[in-house]
Amino acid sequence: MDLAAAPLLEVKNCKQSYHKDSSADLLVLDNVNVSIASGEIVGLLGRSGSGKSTLLRIVAGLLTPTAGEVRWQGKPVSGPTPGVAMVFQSFALFPWLTVQENVELGLEAQGIAAAEREERGEAAIDLIGLGGYESAYPKELSGGMRQRVGLARALVVHPDLLLVDEPFSALDVLTAETLRTDLIDLWMEGKLPLKSVLIVTHNIEEAVLMCDRILVFSSNPGRVASELAVPFPHPRNRLDPAFRQMVDDIYALMTRRVPVPTHTAATAAAPAQDVTFATPLHPVSTNLLAGLIEALAAPPYDGRADLPALAGSLQLEADELLPLGEALQLLGLGLLEEGDIKLTDLGREFAHADTDARKVLFASALRAHVPLVAVIRRTLDERWNHRASAVRFRDELEDHMSPDYAEDTLRTAIAWGRYAELYEYDEEAAQFSLEEEDAAA
Repeated sequence: MDLAAAPLLEVKNCKQSYHKDSSADLLVLDNVNVSIASGEIVGLLGRSGSGKSTLLRIVAGLLTPTAGEVRWQGKPVSGPTPGVAMVFQSFALFPWLTVQENVELGLEAQGIAAAEREERGEAAIDLIGLGGYESAYPKELSGGMRQRVGLARALVVHPDLLLVDEPFSALDVLTAETLRTDLIDLWMEGKLPLKSVLIVTHNIEEAVLMCDRILVFSSNPGRVASELAVPFPHPRNRLDPAFRQMVDDIYALMTRRVPVPTHTAATAAAPAQDVTFATPLHPVSTNLLAGLIEALAAPPYDGRADLPALAGSLQLEADELLPLGEALQLLGLGLLEEGDIKLTDLGREFAHADTDARKVLFASALRAHVPLVAVIRRTLDERWNHRASAVRFRDELEDHMSPDYAEDTLRTAIAWGRYAELYEYDEEAAQFSLEEEDAAA
């Protein structure tokens, strides 16, 4: 498809921050520049929390940026953007309405006459492969069918730009693959009543399979770290060596070693000295960490693995595997290097240790590399009653990050510290404490 000279959408120097009463504003997006031309599918690829969905709401006119400018077909956006429709991850269907009624909602809001609503609704339902289900209710449909209804509801208004927010992440692998393929086929055949697509995803392979351009976002705050053109014609062969190489290159981009300011999250390969009390912790379980270490230590990896290959064998997406790898790196148990993950000597020792020895190694790693855990334990050691409320640590974390990140970080510190037997935690009282023998030590 030929790209129009003038972009449909321009996002210029966009910033988005949220005011916090007790501290400095929380910056979610920083100096983001994005343009979408007619005739292209553009992917926003990045980790959870990188601001991708926030940017989508800004593009839709549902959120006004703190700074910067959004222009739609050359005009400033000052409210809901005409000609833009969105497909949500959660389907967002009304259970008391039929498929036909759900699809017609957008047309009804536009004041379209009933006869035209019915005709266009039926056409959209047929287009996405649900002909015959017009009178069915959402509870009668599978997840993939409900997502098709969401797609039909967006397409029925004939938008110029379709915004797609992780539409396949709630579906099983085969259903997602079928819907993804059908959507690309309709696009290439020119059957979709729209000009361009902007899709948010954390699935690297999905982005390379679908998109003409990929914008890779960094996190905390969200920025466009890299922009990549996808040179492969449709239909794309995911087994092609060039396709696999591009997937591998993107993994390498997302695990590249970069300096990190102390007030932001540690990236995949952040140096240990950049980790602070307020470094967000990924909420990953110690069971998964131990399982990953064991998988890496065993054949065929023998301590080092290519991330895309490992993700495929473990059936994990990038957004699931990278937090595990980053946690291993934070703890000194592993290293992420240019798209690979390898165990350190400490990681190999952990893999071959028994349960008690693993707890000792993990406790030592936490004290050395996770300041939040070290501060909690030190506070308990210093208190006469060896108790401390979780509220004080959560409040301090919220001075540096959003409440959601603070909660996730604290919950992770609780889980990791309990596994390492560094402290106990009373859920009902929201209080840390030491066991009697630890307190006496």
